[in-house]
Amino acid sequence: MRRRTQKWNTPYYNRREEVSDLSSGDQKIAEKIKTHLAVARNAAGAWNSPISMVTGSRIDRAYSNVHKAEVKLLKLVPEDEGELKWAGTVVLAQARQHLGPNDPRLVALDDRLKNNGQEMGPDLKELAIATLLAAHEAEEVERAQARSFHNVLLAAVIATSIVATLFIIWNFKGKSTISAFLCFSPPTGRVCPTGKDASRIDALLVEGFGAGAAVLASSLAIRKIQGTNTPYSIPAMLILLRLPVGALSALFGIVLINGRVVPGLSNLDSTAQIAAWAVIFGIAQESVTRMIDTQGNKVLGKMRGPERGFESDENS
Repeated sequence: MRRRTQKWNTPYYNRREEVSDLSSGDQKIAEKIKTHLAVARNAAGAWNSPISMVTGSRIDRAYSNVHKAEVKLLKLVPEDEGELKWAGTVVLAQARQHLGPNDPRLVALDDRLKNNGQEMGPDLKELAIATLLAAHEAEEVERAQARSFHNVLLAAVIATSIVATLFIIWNFKGKSTISAFLCFSPPTGRVCPTGKDASRIDALLVEGFGAGAAVLASSLAIRKIQGTNTPYSIPAMLILLRLPVGALSALFGIVLINGRVVPGLSNLDSTAQIAAWAVIFGIAQESVTRMIDTQGNKVLGKMRGPERGFESDENS
């Protein structure tokens, strides 16, 4: 009679292993592993949900199920197999990335492995499982924070873009209503962003100069923005946020000058001056977005990758 075998592709081995003659309890664990992997595979390919694709919730769901499968898979490693002894070092490496250096599970596993020549015996299996579970939970918290910050940036980009667009539509549909706040009356005669007379595209022109200046400023800020090995495009969102913020900064800046709020400025004498100040205010948005960049770098700094985890431990 042929024995039924089941194959698994695991992060703990360099080749595919066969697990034979599973007990009824292990069979239940194996079925749960298959379920977790199926859910993770479905979440990774869930292109039919644009909202989850943009917000990143499907990515978290995929990672969470893969982590659960890894923990259960470690439970199925046979205690009499030589592969078990090297699983401890893999678990220890993952724990060092995401757990604090004083975590009791990490410290206990590290000490036991050192006393046992870095080999894990059956007596350390439960400790390794608990440590791996804690490391995965910590990693999921890190990812949740990154996803939350990404979604806040996304909401800010959408909100500011809508507001900037509404001002343009308002000026176009309202027969140059916004132009009343963008035109000046120097002694030489009336001056507007597009000429001497108010135009429906005055707001569009001012916001265009502001957004263009923000793009220029963002190209210089890229050198200070950290990359990331996470699936959340936080650096890209930080750059994208500058466009609508720059457009609104230029629009509101010209309005402030017109309202004589800016000391020393009451009237602009030419369309070139209006455009120049729109560019200045578009660049000035860096003073606001740079603070957001700092917060973004802090969030990315908490995401511990394979190489950064050990670097941080060494520097601490």
